[in-house]
Amino acid sequence: MTSTAERALFVDMDGTLVSTDVLWEAFFQAVKAQPWVILLAVGWLLKGRATLKDELAKRVVVDPGALPYRDDVIEFVRARKADGDTVVLATASARAWAEPVAAHLDVFDDVLASDATNNLKGSNKLAAIEAYCDGRGLQAWGYVGDAHADLPIWDKAHEVFVVAPSSTLQQRVPKATQVFGKKPSLIKAALKAMRPHQWVKNVLLWVPLMLGHAYDDPEKLFAAIVAFAAFSLTASSVYLFNDMLDVEADRLHPKKKFRPFASGSLPLLYGPPMVAVLISIAITLSVLFLPTEYLGVLLLYLAVNSAYSTSLKSKMLIDVMILASLYTLRIFAGGVATGLQVSEWLLAFSIFMFTSLAFAKRYVELARVAAEGKSEAKGRGYRVEDLDLIISVGPTAGYLAVLVFALYINNGLPDFYVNKSLLWLTCPLLLYWISRLWFLAKRGELDHDPVVFAVTDKASLAVGLGVGILLLLAAPPW
Repeated sequence: MTSTAERALFVDMDGTLVSTDVLWEAFFQAVKAQPWVILLAVGWLLKGRATLKDELAKRVVVDPGALPYRDDVIEFVRARKADGDTVVLATASARAWAEPVAAHLDVFDDVLASDATNNLKGSNKLAAIEAYCDGRGLQAWGYVGDAHADLPIWDKAHEVFVVAPSSTLQQRVPKATQVFGKKPSLIKAALKAMRPHQWVKNVLLWVPLMLGHAYDDPEKLFAAIVAFAAFSLTASSVYLFNDMLDVEADRLHPKKKFRPFASGSLPLLYGPPMVAVLISIAITLSVLFLPTEYLGVLLLYLAVNSAYSTSLKSKMLIDVMILASLYTLRIFAGGVATGLQVSEWLLAFSIFMFTSLAFAKRYVELARVAAEGKSEAKGRGYRVEDLDLIISVGPTAGYLAVLVFALYINNGLPDFYVNKSLLWLTCPLLLYWISRLWFLAKRGELDHDPVVFAVTDKASLAVGLGVGILLLLAAPPW
């Protein structure tokens, strides 16, 4: 019988010890810092995956404390270590990433990892494991893995441990000694990553249709619906892109850490093809059914959002202005899609209103950071001492939006508003809503996204209904 002193346990890292792939995490971190890395990576990959990993490892330091670990696997490894097994981290990741993880967990006796010339995967990893055992007189060894590339290793292992296998992998793997967890549904994770609940923001595209009283025009109504669909798919592609770049920061957030990429339920490698498919469908819809100018607006939204995700979101004040502009761009896009003119009054109102909401979003994030005893928000340009200024500037921007609306009532109303005096009643409703939103923000009761809050909060919906009724009575269609 083999003693525990002669027994070893080799543990894979990516997808096994952690529910993510460190290579992809490093790639997106590198792209976020230096976008031209995308082009360099093609050349590195042509030389082999070992070269790609080595070059990325020179540029990216992965924080081992920010990775999504599998607690059940770690607990098992610690138990085997306590039994006297030699425990080795055997990974295809670069050594520069693997060694900090081993040091962070403080359970591994040694590390086998890729270097500049050898990609330690599949048969290469098997050869390294067998050489390691031969050199140390280890008579029996087990292997913990999660992928098809591990099949040749499991074929030789004395103990087979499989982590969250797919149905096809489970059919091909030798009789497992133990299976850890189940593979999450990729379809559910992909849909969650697309954030369809955020599509409610895109009803802003219908504002020109409603204010222009053209909702009874079938062609314009169809155009508005298609525009909504195209914009929603584009927005989802942006959410995916943003989440791919922000996995490390998201894991530090109490809610965002459950997002599919951050939690590891959706592998990062699925991100780029999903983005490509969503954008392709959005562009196809725009080309086939909408004016040429709409595609230009859609591409502008995509370009600005990409710049925001890669760098501008960390710039103080600039990030707020861009957020406000992107919301306003939705209204403008609705006008372009339906052929309805969007007045300067509406654009001005939107800029001020969404600036207030963008500041509210930053206030909520920064208040959470302050509650955690930190001095600044990671990846943002704000510090805790900015809270007092934000809560002063934010409501002011909202009140300026109401002022713009009041001036519009007084000077810019079109002729179809026959009961203009009724519109003055919308001003106190808007003032109430803005003030209440900021009261809730100050109390810590506001959702991190004020726009989503606005369409789910009962009081906000009541205010919206009241404004809608007043607009309808001021310009009755009958």
